[in-house]
Amino acid sequence: MASKLLRAVILGPPGSGKGTVCQRIAQNFGLQHLSSGHFLRENIKANTEVGAMAKQYIGKGLLVPDHVITRLMMSELENRRSQHWLLDGFPRTLVQAEAMDRICELDLVITLNIPFETLKDRLSRRWIHPPSGRVYNLDFNPPHVHGIDDITGEPLVQQEDDKPEAVAARLRQYKDVAKPVIELYKSRGVLHQFSGTETNKIWPYVYTLFSNKITPIESKEAY
Repeated sequence: MASKLLRAVILGPPGSGKGTVCQRIAQNFGLQHLSSGHFLRENIKANTEVGAMAKQYIGKGLLVPDHVITRLMMSELENRRSQHWLLDGFPRTLVQAEAMDRICELDLVITLNIPFETLKDRLSRRWIHPPSGRVYNLDFNPPHVHGIDDITGEPLVQQEDDKPEAVAARLRQYKDVAKPVIELYKSRGVLHQFSGTETNKIWPYVYTLFSNKITPIESKEAY
């Protein structure tokens, strides 16, 4: 095992397959997968001070501002000083990246470059079961009955955000905000970009990159 703790971040637009890649990295290398969205939901559920602040913005359909998400993530990272981790969903902005600099140095930053048309297709084919958070994709894992959740038989919905006209706006917004963050890590020599339309084809390159930094754990699931 590497003696130095590994600090990695994964960046990518909505629908880029970040969640799948993170799961595989966590399983194969034993890294803690830290998702800003997960911590946000947990804090809102537990009604913590920062959770209550975030809820006000989300309730109005606004993005959670930098200072709220930064405060939340800093305390989570402080608690994990002795662990290898992989961050997903943070830092999204330059302000967040600068805040992160104050507590740790990143070893690897991965960015997933997926063509716009692929993202648009993936997201427009995505339907969810809101109570459970189950996600279906009409191409990769369609429900047994169109529009119906396999387990409960309840209706599936398409999020407003995933409708084609909203997808274009989300991707534009992501690019504008992510560009300076990507440039920052590129200038430090820690950025690794992976391009493609299929997660399974990108994965072997990601696996090799991590293998050079940390010893893979014996995993029963051979990807």
